[in-house]
Amino acid sequence: MLNRCNAQQRSGSDSMSPSSRSPSGPYLTVSVSDPAKMGSGVQAYISYKVITKTNFPEYDGPEKIVIRRYSDFVWLKDRLFEKYKGVFIPPLPEKSTVEKFRFSAEFIEMRRQALHVFVNRIAAHRELQQSEDLRIFLQADEQTMERARSQETGIFKKKPTDFMQIFKDVQSKVSDVVLGKEKPVEESNPEYEKLKNYVFQLEDQLAETQKHAYRLVKRHRELGQFLSDFGKAFKLLGDCEGNGLGKSFSEFGAKSEILSIKLQREAQHLLMNFEEPLKDYVRAVQSIKATMTERANAFRHHCQLAEAIKFKEIDMNKLRLTRSEKLMEAEREYEQLKADGVEATGKFERIVRTMNEEIVRFQEQKTLDMGLAFHEFAKGQASLANGIADGWRSLLPKLESLSSS
Repeated sequence: MLNRCNAQQRSGSDSMSPSSRSPSGPYLTVSVSDPAKMGSGVQAYISYKVITKTNFPEYDGPEKIVIRRYSDFVWLKDRLFEKYKGVFIPPLPEKSTVEKFRFSAEFIEMRRQALHVFVNRIAAHRELQQSEDLRIFLQADEQTMERARSQETGIFKKKPTDFMQIFKDVQSKVSDVVLGKEKPVEESNPEYEKLKNYVFQLEDQLAETQKHAYRLVKRHRELGQFLSDFGKAFKLLGDCEGNGLGKSFSEFGAKSEILSIKLQREAQHLLMNFEEPLKDYVRAVQSIKATMTERANAFRHHCQLAEAIKFKEIDMNKLRLTRSEKLMEAEREYEQLKADGVEATGKFERIVRTMNEEIVRFQEQKTLDMGLAFHEFAKGQASLANGIADGWRSLLPKLESLSSS
């Protein structure tokens, strides 16, 4: 997702970090770091240090450090989704519903990384970076932020945004159509149908790929544990022998334990730099589908108003023929409907234009991110294979001498 301020790409421990920029140009970069457990029991939560560096004139100075919790990030996403129709709002990582994983070091690091990606995608977006809500999120003190969250109503009071629920609510109306309860009002556009098919297929394929990436991570961990146990058993076996055979067993066991560490490290590398980016894009596609739902709602409202205007015109013609005293009131209602219709049409057209721009930006960024993720995967696998081969190869001379003696 590229813009005038900074391009982002996945690298290192953070999946997406700001690229280098000209010191004289405008910039807005954010880091999410230092997760810390706050409170205890059911009230416990993780806080994060959010550091903003910018030369935007509307910000208070070149650097600001604030403390934020997950619900603050949810607040920001909800605000942006409500205000920026047609924009693909970056996804948030899901909450863990399993208590034993909520505060595990691995889960906390994965969430920190995902939150870092989330806020930097917003900061890099040419429209979203101008948001007043983003400025509040990045600069307000904790008390102000808490008041902002507590004062929200309507959509902002909903639980952390699984906007897919909104999407499912719209889809459920298909049943009403089949049963004859409701006449469908759907956008008929070949290009849009092509986009929808692409989005649904992309979601399915990304989810399938992520599922196999998860299995690969699990397999690496299991093999690493197996080698560790295997190595310990051989070292104990070596302790029973007092000759060259015992020494070889001990060396064999030690080498197995070293290789198990390599496998465990590669499993972690795969998790953070391959599986998590894939999972993030599954969530990104869900955000696109939520925007598609907003487009469908806007189109439906536009059509409903157009239909209401036609009926109102018919009513006014009848009232003119009968010279009814209700004609003046009907004319006022008609003018209001026309104004609402113009507004609804404009809203729908803006969403369409924005989505057309957003899908291009999304595909460009996806190409960069997926290219980097698969490069990290291939590089890690090559390094692991070489490390394992070198490890076993170093033992061959000793084992050969033992077998030939």
